Amino acid sequence: MGGRRAALLARRMNPGLGRPRLERGARTGRSAHGLPAGKGSATAPAAGRGNQDGGQASRGRREDPILIRPFHGHTAAVTGVAFNANAAGMVTCSVDRLLILWKLTTQCRAYRFEGHAEALTSVDFSPDGQVLASASHDHTVRLWIPCIHGESSVLKGHTASVRSVSFSHDGCSVVSASNDKLIKVWSVSYQRLLFTLFQHTGWVRCAKFSPDGRLIASCSEDKSVIIWDTRNKICVNSFSDYEGFATFVDFNPSGTCIASAGSNNTVKLWDIRTNKLLQHFKVHRAGVNCVSFHPSGNYLITASTDGTLKILDLLGERLIYTLHGHKGPVLCVAFSKGGEKFASGGMDTQVLLWKTNFDTLDYEDVLKHNFRRTHIDDPPHILDIYPRSPHLHDENLNSVEVDPSFDVPDKQTPDPVVINIRPASYISTPVTGRSEELRSPSASPSARSSKRKAENESGSAVHNVEQQRGISSSVGRVLDHIVGQLHLLTLTVSVLEQRLTNTEDKLKECIKDQQEMLRENRTNKI
Repeated sequence: MGGRRAALLARRMNPGLGRPRLERGARTGRSAHGLPAGKGSATAPAAGRGNQDGGQASRGRREDPILIRPFHGHTAAVTGVAFNANAAGMVTCSVDRLLILWKLTTQCRAYRFEGHAEALTSVDFSPDGQVLASASHDHTVRLWIPCIHGESSVLKGHTASVRSVSFSHDGCSVVSASNDKLIKVWSVSYQRLLFTLFQHTGWVRCAKFSPDGRLIASCSEDKSVIIWDTRNKICVNSFSDYEGFATFVDFNPSGTCIASAGSNNTVKLWDIRTNKLLQHFKVHRAGVNCVSFHPSGNYLITASTDGTLKILDLLGERLIYTLHGHKGPVLCVAFSKGGEKFASGGMDTQVLLWKTNFDTLDYEDVLKHNFRRTHIDDPPHILDIYPRSPHLHDENLNSVEVDPSFDVPDKQTPDPVVINIRPASYISTPVTGRSEELRSPSASPSARSSKRKAENESGSAVHNVEQQRGISSSVGRVLDHIVGQLHLLTLTVSVLEQRLTNTEDKLKECIKDQQEMLRENRTNKI
């Protein structure tokens, strides 16, 4: 019965997928969701690992997620984390008003960017990894070029704290959500406002693009989750939660479902095609602050104020792992683009980098291995095959506990030296091409001598650049004044848009009243 329900759910969450039998993907070298073997969670089993379990489970199995290492560099709560395209870099943001770019190579390095005037709330990498976007309580969104010059461009338009920022999957746009109850979509290349969405009546906590960029999902403290059409700029669907408000929302990789994290300790999955609540998990003991889908769509990781991370099996509708490590609320979590790593940040100022591991095994093997290690909840009722209401999974579920206090393989490696990058002027041209790689100032003597030689050979070019910088500094004040005026114009346009909408609604009501009066007159004449 549980297998039939899992198959039905898999077909709902992954269009075009037949029976979610992993053997088919294993035979063809691809997962059941069409991902190449080794890159999704439901891949063919690794050699020699297919049937290695069978007895009493022990701590620290090879399919369990493990903590790679902690990172310390922030001095206040970590509020956002994101990976670049190849997982060689990771960016975090914090209440300490700083961005830190961590280079996860053999020689680990870190670079600290500052520019925001108040605490940061969210950060995201563009899909190609060449641009960063950050949101802050200072009412702005910033676009950053992750290079040693620290170039950034400020996007002004919100009138209250910006709570969320996220790139579209083509990297051409970013969407921001704010306490001013508005959602704004910006052009990355031209660094200007494209349009504003407004219907929420409370602070907007989060907004995300769908994988194809045609939809935006947003959640607000007005207890609603809204789906927007980006072409027509209208609300096309909404979900309400009367138990609490959603703090975070995101699309699954196929774009057919959304997951919402709730202030009432819940995680909910909605099918946006049928407007059905598919799953309802209540496995945390405090509010859920963030969720992240594994690229396969089979797993969801959640971060909670109760100080834990939990990994949910979406096909089997089970809680499979509970991860400890943070000393206090966990505020953010994100999988890497390939799913082989994930990172979390919390109130304890730590950033924890984890290795996924369980996505290297066949999906059914993971379930088989964990079955003997946990007490699984009761099987679904017969009505749950075509559920009239979602099957609730509550906090009584047990899971495999992963505690880094004895599972972490590396606790001795010192934190990388964090290099401060001083803020530079605004990005003055559209963002194109590849940005230069970050370089540490502590270069070797031979590197410094070669650098001096190159500088001597290109002295005239450097002189021209210095002249241009002098001109840009004198023009900077004028540009700041222009930006301020544009900000006022943006606010004026927003007010006019609202008034125009109200006027249109009143005109529609007048026309409707006139039509009714005409009908009554005709009826009376007859």
